[in-house]
Amino acid sequence: MVQDSTNKQSAGDEGGHAQEYLTFTLGPEEYAIDILKVQEIRGYDAVTTIANAPAFIKGVVNLRGTIVPIVDLRIKFGVGNVEYTPFTVVIILNISGRVVGIVVDSVSDVTMLRPEQIRPAPEFAATVDTKFILGLGTLDERMLIVVDIERLMLSSEMALVDATNQA
Repeated sequence: MVQDSTNKQSAGDEGGHAQEYLTFTLGPEEYAIDILKVQEIRGYDAVTTIANAPAFIKGVVNLRGTIVPIVDLRIKFGVGNVEYTPFTVVIILNISGRVVGIVVDSVSDVTMLRPEQIRPAPEFAATVDTKFILGLGTLDERMLIVVDIERLMLSSEMALVDATNQA
């Protein structure tokens, strides 16, 4: 089902237009990323490992002729048990024309968040560098860590793009 949200506002949407986010889990925490960055969701398959790659880069897969690096966010963020089960999921992202896969424990759902539902992330020592956190989203009783997935994937510490190619 496709919704046209260009000119519609939901009731109580006084702070701006709601945006869609894909939510997923890493360990006990729930995260959210911009749905427009998601290309597809797949089960975890074996990857081809790359020598001397950081531990969080599991390797690469051939996705319909495109070589896609696979990043395990559980290892990168240091959360959850790193087990590959039938529920382990790879979210394929398309970021600035670059296709990258991220391994997560599970995908929850697609949800709408309005700007006023997202609070600034507090400054504290965290497993996720707060410069990659857009804020904390509240949805009923759920707290979602809203991640700027594009900024994270294009950061120099991820080593996924050449420094010369970064804008």
